[in-house]
Amino acid sequence: MSTALATQNTSLALREEDLLAVLGSSLYPGAAPASIKMVLGYCKAAGLDPMQKPVHIVPMWDGKTRQMRDVVMPGIGLYRTQAARNGCAGVSEPEFGPDVTEVIGGANTTYPAWCRVTVKRRLATGEIVEFTAKEFWRENYAVKGGQDKSIAPNAMWAKRPYGQIAKCAEAQALRKAFPEIGSEPTADEMEGKVLYADEPIRHSPTRNVEEVSSIAPEREQELRAAADMAVELFNNGEGDEVAAYEQVSGVDDGDEQVFIWNYLKSHSKLRSAIKRLKAADRAAAQQPEAA
Repeated sequence: MSTALATQNTSLALREEDLLAVLGSSLYPGAAPASIKMVLGYCKAAGLDPMQKPVHIVPMWDGKTRQMRDVVMPGIGLYRTQAARNGCAGVSEPEFGPDVTEVIGGANTTYPAWCRVTVKRRLATGEIVEFTAKEFWRENYAVKGGQDKSIAPNAMWAKRPYGQIAKCAEAQALRKAFPEIGSEPTADEMEGKVLYADEPIRHSPTRNVEEVSSIAPEREQELRAAADMAVELFNNGEGDEVAAYEQVSGVDDGDEQVFIWNYLKSHSKLRSAIKRLKAADRAAAQQPEAA
């Protein structure tokens, strides 16, 4: 029996009330007992030692219930540990894109345009292969939100623009290299974001996205029409992707962007094209004008 598994069995062998008291006073101070119980359930199901804090309790705004609730999510440390046990042969130092300075939601913000991380995996044959992930800061940062629905970065992303995007890029690279460790985003990626903001529409592509939007019905109709036209122009990748992108590229409001992104969830090829073209637009805007 491995040391990690033995430790897990020892900690989970404690009476639940004793384990709750230990976790609540040390690893998860201030967390509600119900949330710590979720941690225990997660660890039991995954065979993890809760005393090593493999997962985090992340307070998130639940757009469906319109209230904050705790969500248990893996930490980047858990992904690193699992990768190390499955043949990880190294992780590169994060490489950052050029600095960008702009006013976002009234806040003067400087951040790296992107971050790239490479993870190496040793296969059963002994061959080492590389998996690289490149994540853009603009597509990952968590907004401040609040009653004013501010799109400025929250405190953590404003304070650590490099560290936060580096964690996102590393987590994505680890998921690519080790798909068996899971596809769930880490707590580092989701802290401060809206729960269900990017969840698929379960039943109908015309379902209202009330949980993430306070958009007027008339504007919803306009957004649906634009998204439907984008789908028609794109034609599952066989049409005009630029024309499709132009149908939705002018939407700047945060709620409206989320609405369209949800609406197009079932059209993954189109969403990928939109992300790629949006990134190209940003790159072009950052190029100095010719003399």
